[in-house]
Amino acid sequence: MNVDDFRRIALSLEGTEEGSHMGHPDFRVKGRIFATLAAAGKGYGNLLLTPEEQSAFVEELPEIFLPVAGGWGKNGATHVRLNVVSEDVLTGALRTAWKLRAEKSAKPSKKRATNELSGPKKAPRNRK
Repeated sequence: MNVDDFRRIALSLEGTEEGSHMGHPDFRVKGRIFATLAAAGKGYGNLLLTPEEQSAFVEELPEIFLPVAGGWGKNGATHVRLNVVSEDVLTGALRTAWKLRAEKSAKPSKKRATNELSGPKKAPRNRK
């Protein structure tokens, strides 16, 4: 697989749009990034997974998946080695990341839900 394959598969997922984050291509569903090509120059695609999903991918296929270095990796950001991943595995991994963001977008955020329950905010007081 290569960058063009990664892009083609990502864009085949329903509702996916290509954007750019910090000068690198990213892939979003409902406005949320689920994959990037930020490390394409090093031969990687990146997936935004949960730490649990990342652990499962890395444990099962360590020759293909590895955590991104630092805090991003601890939070589930995962490199995919494009030169060794098969189309089926890449498609499944992208679909996993896509589904996570698509489902997250469907749920109201805690902050938004709390604000909706608390009613309208009071108008600010005039200070003189």
